[in-house]
Amino acid sequence: MAYVNRTNAESGANLLALRSHNAALVLDLLRTAGEGGISRLELAERTGLTPQAVSKITARLRADGLVAEAGRRASTGGKPRTVLRLVPEAGHAVGLHLDRDEVTVVLCDLTGAVVAEQRVPLDLGAGAEAVVESAAGEVEALLAGAGVSVLGVGVALPGPLDHVRGVLHRVTGFPEWDGFPLRDALAGRLGVPVVVDKDTNAAALGIAVVGRESGIGKAGDVFPSPLESFAYLHLGTGLGAGLVIGGGVHRGARTGAGEFGHQVIQLDGPPCGCGNRGCIEALCLAAVDRGAVGEAARVLGVGAANLVGLLDIDLVLLGGRTVAAHEEAFVRGVGAVLEERARLEGVDDGAIPVRVAPGGARGVAEGAAQLLLAPLFGRGED
Repeated sequence: MAYVNRTNAESGANLLALRSHNAALVLDLLRTAGEGGISRLELAERTGLTPQAVSKITARLRADGLVAEAGRRASTGGKPRTVLRLVPEAGHAVGLHLDRDEVTVVLCDLTGAVVAEQRVPLDLGAGAEAVVESAAGEVEALLAGAGVSVLGVGVALPGPLDHVRGVLHRVTGFPEWDGFPLRDALAGRLGVPVVVDKDTNAAALGIAVVGRESGIGKAGDVFPSPLESFAYLHLGTGLGAGLVIGGGVHRGARTGAGEFGHQVIQLDGPPCGCGNRGCIEALCLAAVDRGAVGEAARVLGVGAANLVGLLDIDLVLLGGRTVAAHEEAFVRGVGAVLEERARLEGVDDGAIPVRVAPGGARGVAEGAAQLLLAPLFGRGED
């Protein structure tokens, strides 16, 4: 592509080749060490690798431009230790969030930090060809003149879909997308690797990877660190869930996990775009439309309580534009339902905490970029 020069393209290819377990361990420690860096001896101690193996790995990473010296650190004996750090600008990934009515694009460096972003209107019902062309155009516009090495594009959008093959199923409200090979279509149009996942899974992945840095689960907070078990509930133009269990995103055998919005909680309820009646998504959105935010929060709380009861998770995080417009009301309403359920069940340590997810409006897009970045650091893989 015009915006990736030959040297940067080769660097990106080298990055994608760094899929060994040991290299991922070293890279992840370098990432979490930040600008202060970490010594080879510390890398060996924390990974369990031999100093010789660490030296070989870091030599390769330095040759590829991914690692640089960050100075020297005093030693308890002998000469000072050389400290190494990750070079964030050595690689980048694009995160693309295709919502029903807008597209958000972010460019992230190797640490996941956003270095460029844009958001424009989009009609997901305009047809596959038009949407692919529009999305590709926004990616190209964001990258124009950037001169960066691009690992690829992570795409997040409403499900259901096949994450492994990058093929969409019957997206709620847009059945015409059923069977469309979005991954291959975008990869062919852009000329870079593409990964596709549900918006909720992408957001949950982003939270799981950078949760500590974003302030969730730090010392003194009321829920565990690191984030090993939580549900991310996304209420925007639709409603879905991203599930992190045992530290990894739980997608299910057919990427069907997390279709949270289409659990029926009222048999004679209003019709839903999925074809059923009384789905939690339909009830929530109907309540929001008539200004009954408190009712919407309680409905969401019922679904959250069902999820907590089924999976025994540690934390509920709320996100999406509808939640963002009424954060306090949703946290309070969902929390009240979980507290009542815990009281009825006689739970000794209280209700599961409810918080607003980090990332704000671009949280899904940032998570989409992590679909490319996280595997480099041994994270986010099934």
